[in-house]
Amino acid sequence: MTWTLTPATEFATHAGRWNALNAAGPASPLLEADFIIPLLQHFDGGRALLATCEQQGCTVAMTVVVQQRQGVWATFQPAQQPLALWLQLPDQDAAGLRDGLLRALPGSNLIFAVMQCDPALAVRPPDAGRVQTLDYMETARITLGAPYDDYWAARGKNLRNNLKKQRSRLQREGIATRLEICTAPEQMAAAVADYGRLESNGWKGAEGTAVHAGNAQGRFYSDMLAAFCRRGAGSAVRYWFGDRLVAMDLCIEGNGVLVVLKTAYDESVESHYSPALLMRDESFRDVFSRPGLQVVEFYGKVLPWHRQWTDEVRTMYHINHYRWPLLRQLHAMRRTSTRISSE
Repeated sequence: MTWTLTPATEFATHAGRWNALNAAGPASPLLEADFIIPLLQHFDGGRALLATCEQQGCTVAMTVVVQQRQGVWATFQPAQQPLALWLQLPDQDAAGLRDGLLRALPGSNLIFAVMQCDPALAVRPPDAGRVQTLDYMETARITLGAPYDDYWAARGKNLRNNLKKQRSRLQREGIATRLEICTAPEQMAAAVADYGRLESNGWKGAEGTAVHAGNAQGRFYSDMLAAFCRRGAGSAVRYWFGDRLVAMDLCIEGNGVLVVLKTAYDESVESHYSPALLMRDESFRDVFSRPGLQVVEFYGKVLPWHRQWTDEVRTMYHINHYRWPLLRQLHAMRRTSTRISSE
């Protein structure tokens, strides 16, 4: 088993092997090369390394890593990527792979962290030996199967009645709603610009974290969505009150999974309306009717509105792989001591 390190700027050269590993393992659209290439282009800055593990002429694992500080490396994890950039063949020993990489990375290293792992894609390992796991966040999904009307009838009475009242009010006020789904590559730049205007006018704009057509986030989403759209796997959803854009979703899909990457709405809309929820109700009618789709993933921190739409919630996790078991034990003792002293 041999790990080879190359600058992540060369990722595109190795995209075929990366996609083959993804297809053999998690098969997530978030881990396809069409997502990773623009992610590195817009957020790396030349620090990241592509690590490839070969065994008897076969590629058994790949990951993109960065040095966090002296002695500590982690998977490359900008905010726009909710999943760990770690791929391996399912029959490989993950702990052995991590241990080999820790020793192959430059310098004298103590910890390698695999960030933001999904238990639906990789079973959470036990805390033992060199391995320590940490809770990251709860995230939600919706498994598709039943017709949308059956799914909707199983939602809470408050949600169903609330949206029914909103639609009645919109009708009384003469406001026509319209759902628009764009899937052409050449439409994505304008869609991201529209999305950015919605987000920039809200709380994210005030905090300086909003997507904007001219910032790195905007360029990433525009390039990435166009790449997915070129093979029929990307979409931008707009929702209108009359001629007023009030909500948007940015989505990608693959292997039966639809990922809702980003949602924004017009925060100046009257408080008795919930444009994002109204949009989701209408757009999901289309999603539930599409053959081949099996799951809708949100991959964000679970909020109260998520729980109105699904009961399927799971906890994502981080893995810390230590060079020595004793170091893991010392860190665990320190975390316990810190927790007790803060209580």
